[in-house]
Amino acid sequence: MRVPKKRTSTSKKKIRKNFWKKKAYWTALKAFSLAQSIFTGNSKSFISNK
Repeated sequence: MRVPKKRTSTSKKKIRKNFWKKKAYWTALKAFSLAQSIFTGNSKSFISNK
């Protein structure tokens, strides 16, 4: 006989959502930092032709 699954609590949903938000924030920050260093020409880890 089939039984419905228990509902995920609101706090657990928020924790998971915040984890993804935090991950996205740091990824965006890294990308912005890399773009800034390439733009100013101070990049040591990224080779670009000028």
